[in-house]
Amino acid sequence: MNALARRAAGLLLSTLCLPLAALAADPQPTHEFTLDNGLKVVVREDHRAPVVVSQIWYKVGSSYETPGQTGLSHALEHMMFKGSAKVGPGEASLILRDLGAEENAFTSDDYTAYYQVLARDRLGVALELEADRMASLRLPADEFSREIEVIKEERRLRTDDKPMGKAFERFKAMAYPASGYHTPTIGWMADLDRMKIEELRHWYQSWYVPNNATLVVVGDVTPDEVKTLAQRYFGAIPRRDTPPAKIPRELDEPGERQITLRVKTQLPSLMLAFNVPSFATAEDKRSVNALRLIAALLDGGYSARLPSQLERGEELISGGSSSYDAYTRGDTLFQLSATPNSQKKKTLADTEAGLWRLLEQLKTQAPSAEELERVRAQVIAGLVYERDSITSQASAIGMLETVGLSWKMMDTELSDLQSVTPQDIQKAARTYFTRERLSVAHVLPEENAQ
Repeated sequence: MNALARRAAGLLLSTLCLPLAALAADPQPTHEFTLDNGLKVVVREDHRAPVVVSQIWYKVGSSYETPGQTGLSHALEHMMFKGSAKVGPGEASLILRDLGAEENAFTSDDYTAYYQVLARDRLGVALELEADRMASLRLPADEFSREIEVIKEERRLRTDDKPMGKAFERFKAMAYPASGYHTPTIGWMADLDRMKIEELRHWYQSWYVPNNATLVVVGDVTPDEVKTLAQRYFGAIPRRDTPPAKIPRELDEPGERQITLRVKTQLPSLMLAFNVPSFATAEDKRSVNALRLIAALLDGGYSARLPSQLERGEELISGGSSSYDAYTRGDTLFQLSATPNSQKKKTLADTEAGLWRLLEQLKTQAPSAEELERVRAQVIAGLVYERDSITSQASAIGMLETVGLSWKMMDTELSDLQSVTPQDIQKAARTYFTRERLSVAHVLPEENAQ
């Protein structure tokens, strides 16, 4: 890097670290309290506009499900819009729409969440509707019989008829040999075919209780306002014991696994994944932040190593990516994928060898201070700009709380990233990028099948 480039990089980093310092020194006022029934409430004040986001997060998702009963969490998410004591099917959505609110829901391995974005003076309506379906969901059998067909079609569109989606689902099932993360969030089709409304009712009764939920409110509100409303609408809902929910732990060294998948795609592709800890399971949290920076170092824009070395330099791949989800309640994956450069007659074996060269570089030589600062600046910039949104702030709080961490991490994670050294990067690479932790998928076009 020449002197001019170093000076530009330094200016970029110092510019990005100004909002970092401001956020770290003066985070948004955030308050938490718990109702007598166990409902945890986190309120984050953001008074820039008269708008508020309300989210309710339940500690249940596909990793809680057992073989033969997959897809229950996602199916119940659909049924939460099908009527409760105060409203009929779809009526809650109509009420919110008439108020100009935005609403939606989502299910993952670790949680199911529901949210509304609306004017601050309409918050009480959102909380009343949310509390009503927590306490008195109807789950009518006729609505379920229709909705399960919608869910099956969703599965066909998103997975069964999407070649790479189908391939990744099979790959993930192999990459998690011991934990519930091998279960697809939407469920296996065979389980959707035989799902009964009684199973959903039991799932709802088991998990949808105030002591298994976190209410997050971010926006132009005060904690006293939210506490009054939360007590009014949720306070009378009784707490109930929930089933035991163990953290999804994975084998430390499951051994190298490989799968070959043939799908309706034109080009072959490669997937690699290493079994690694998350923030919730790592003894050394510093290694988790090192893995976050490694993901960006490999795949963080034009000058990252995947595009600069393997794509433009060696012309080995036509595209590649790396990713790492540190915010899961159990052990997670560090993932790499790439497509061989077919114009240069490169193979999957060539591509796999190229990816391993990048990983071995990380093990044998720590990145330069300049490269690490550039990557760190990109990651920090993304976090700072993302947190400008009240919805993103609420989602970060809800996710942290629901996977067993604390919302307070979002106010310290930027300084935690700043403390990672080049030696931390090297140590994490040596620890986790081993064949004993590796899963490999070769995804081939169907016409290549012998």
